[in-house]
Amino acid sequence: MDAVALNLRKKVAREAAALLYSGIEKEYKQAKLKAAKTFGVQFIPTNLEVALELDKIAEEKEGLARQERLIRMRTEALKLLKALRDYSPKLVGSVWRGTIHHESDIDITVYHNEPNDLIKILRRSDCHILQTEWMAITKKGQKKTSFHIHLESPTKEKIEIIVRNPEESQLKEKCEIYGDEVIGLHVRELEKLLKENPLQRFVPFLD
Repeated sequence: MDAVALNLRKKVAREAAALLYSGIEKEYKQAKLKAAKTFGVQFIPTNLEVALELDKIAEEKEGLARQERLIRMRTEALKLLKALRDYSPKLVGSVWRGTIHHESDIDITVYHNEPNDLIKILRRSDCHILQTEWMAITKKGQKKTSFHIHLESPTKEKIEIIVRNPEESQLKEKCEIYGDEVIGLHVRELEKLLKENPLQRFVPFLD
């Protein structure tokens, strides 16, 4: 691929990232298609290419405040992991990876059969439950359901807790954006991180 083609590809990825950052588009696929249409090209960038540009935009626009917020969000996440520790919760998403931007929320995955058990615990926390819902997705021909609990922290951070079937706890999950395995952080790992390197990032091909 020559320099002109590479430059155009980067511009399309940057445009897709800008659409995601501004909130005009919520999903990578739609952002990439719209960006390709804007530039009149037939190709679309990879999710990773868009993610790299999104990270650059967030750093350019948010700077030091982004780092401060990441520590705050990870601290908020630790409180919830501790509250739910009987159910082996783990922090995932951009707060785990360290790639947050202004629209990011805190994502936590829990494996349990009874969502109401978790709701009872969360009602005793200092977070406000905004909404609960069942969601279904189909992957590789298999339909999977999960229960989603949406909350707001005392610092007004948005939180999503995804309750999955315990049978899925040992399954490896491949990230659709970075292409690596979604590992996440459990209570002790997040505690150690906040003490030793609170800004550490977990992203391949970055930094």
